[in-house]
Amino acid sequence: MQEDFQKLKQTAERDFRKVQTLEELEALKVKFLGRNSFLAQFSKKIPLLEPSLRPQAGRLLNEAKSFITALWQERKKELNLQQDKIDLSFPSYSLRRAKLHPLTLVIREICSIFERIGFEIQEGREIEDEWHNFTALNIPLEHPSRDAFDTFYLNIPSKRYKYLLRSHTSPSQIRLMRKRKPPLAFVVPGRVYRPDNMDASHSFMFHQIEGFAVDKDINFSHLKGVLAYFVQNLFSSEVKLRFRPHFFPFTEPSAEVDISCFICKGKGCSVCKKSGWLEILGCGMIHPEVLSSCGISPKKYQGFAFGMGVERITMLKYRINDIRLFFENDLRFLEQFYEV
Repeated sequence: MQEDFQKLKQTAERDFRKVQTLEELEALKVKFLGRNSFLAQFSKKIPLLEPSLRPQAGRLLNEAKSFITALWQERKKELNLQQDKIDLSFPSYSLRRAKLHPLTLVIREICSIFERIGFEIQEGREIEDEWHNFTALNIPLEHPSRDAFDTFYLNIPSKRYKYLLRSHTSPSQIRLMRKRKPPLAFVVPGRVYRPDNMDASHSFMFHQIEGFAVDKDINFSHLKGVLAYFVQNLFSSEVKLRFRPHFFPFTEPSAEVDISCFICKGKGCSVCKKSGWLEILGCGMIHPEVLSSCGISPKKYQGFAFGMGVERITMLKYRINDIRLFFENDLRFLEQFYEV
């Protein structure tokens, strides 16, 4: 009986060392430790042996079972290590480095330009109330921008104001002027929301950058100088500006700003629609009513403000013809705007 168990252990040790896969190992485990194995059959015969032989038989059975189980566990550990081993000679695959979105790149570039001439960068709230979004900006109750067709109103209970997703970044101007005393110079980038139908040039969510400055004796010439510095650093030193009279409730006088087409040098092309000019932003001198709403005396202080659409500028800068490309997360598009 002892010789049989010794021979069994030797056979098991030899067979377990030969195994090369986990599947083969499991089959071998069944062979030596399964229901039909020698050990299982011997266990059934122990009660039939003479009482004096049963202790020895049980001891030999347990020793063999423990020995074979240890062989199985050890070999399984070895095969798992081999399976997880990294083949350093195997060709690697290329890794794609994460890069910034083109809108983020342009926002950072714009903010950097204004920082160089003393503007601070701030971020505002995306959920605003009617007072900051409209009333304090001198936008009358009957103005169409207050209509539900032009603004995303929110179902937030309030006894004072209606809440909404801001329709422009100008409410940040109000909050900063009420919080800080002049002199002030800020640039505020951020997302804004309007219920527009999505097409090649419109989106219900887009990005704006608001800029403003307030101090004693600020005039329109300062505004022109700041904007000239901005566009010439963003596009080209040869770019010229053109101011066209316009109306905004929160500025007086107000203007829309065009730049000479930096693609055709003003000669006329498909991008500027043969006009030689590209519309870039709106601006003006801060309305006295807006200053008064913020607790700033319009008799003592003046200020200018401007606002621009980031998508519009990015589309011009990179000659992109569809705003929807910014939000589709297509890597073939996004990978073209790697940082230098």
